[in-house]
This record gives sequence, C-alpha cells and structure tokens, in this order.
Amino acid sequence: MLGHAFSRSSRRGPMTSPCPRFSALRFSTLRFPGLVSAIFAGLLALAQPARAEFTICNQTFEMANIAIGQAEEAGGEIQVQAGGQFLTRGWWKIGPNQCAVVIRNRLDSRYVYVFATDIFGKELLNGSVPLCTGIARFSIRGQSDCALRGHVEAPFIEVDTGLAPDWTMFIAAPDG
Repeated sequence: MLGHAFSRSSRRGPMTSPCPRFSALRFSTLRFPGLVSAIFAGLLALAQPARAEFTICNQTFEMANIAIGQAEEAGGEIQVQAGGQFLTRGWWKIGPNQCAVVIRNRLDSRYVYVFATDIFGKELLNGSVPLCTGIARFSIRGQSDCALRGHVEAPFIEVDTGLAPDWTMFIAAPDG
C-alpha cells in the first residue's frame, strides 16, 4: 500500500492520529487529564459578567461638558412622583467622537436626565426639566431653589431608557 502516510487501524492509541500535531495534543491530554479542565477553569475565571451602564457619546466637533440627573432611591423604590428627590452630578468632559460611561451600574430608573454644554457654555441639548448644576465638579441633592442654595438651574433633557439595564446616548452636531 503505497501513498498512505498513516495506517488506519480499528484500534487507535494516543499516537495513531492522522495528524502529528493532534497526536501530540491527544497524548499530552491523556497524560495530564487535569490540564484541559485547568485551562477551561482559567478561561471561565477570566469571563466577567455583562456590564450595565449609561454611556454618552459625543458626535459633535466640540468638547462636551455633561451633567446627569437621576431620581434618588428611598427604601429601594425610585421616588420621582410626589416630590421625589433628584441627584445631579457633573461634570464629565467628553471630547469629539469620544464616549464616557457616566453611570457605572444597572439603571434602576426608567429616566435619566442629561444636560450638555460646549466649552463656551452654549447648550448642546434642548432640555425642559429644570435641575441644579454647579460651576465646578458637583453632586447636588434636590431640584428646587437652585439659586437660593448657591447652584445654577439648567434645562436637562429626559432620556427614556425603557427600563433597559444599560443605555448609550449620542449627542449629535446640530443640523445646518
């Protein structure tokens, strides 16, 4: 029988594979049976759970300054109606054609509020929900009497996430 490099017997041992590369692999896995399971366990340890977050991507040609607002939780429930409290935070600086994660956990509320300006203070979004912001980095509780408390009132837009666990919002350059 000429032309055959490997024999095909009914009894296959660790070294009778048609390919020498696989025969060495088969031999090593038979010799070290824990090796395959150790490699598999290592790969599982490296796998991380899916991240849930709120990301904002700046598709304008300007640097964007971003502030966000969320309804605060009281006893595990989101309190938006009946005078619930808001927490506003800022500022994130997002360069042109860049994205930033502004909320790093699962979205528990259906609505997230966003305010954006360029570096000159020009508003990039047409919002209608008045919430408080600060001049420098800030975290402010409450949505009323911004000026009396030493803050600046700004018109945030309401982003309906539809109760999705994560969301990406794009700020686009104005038409024209």
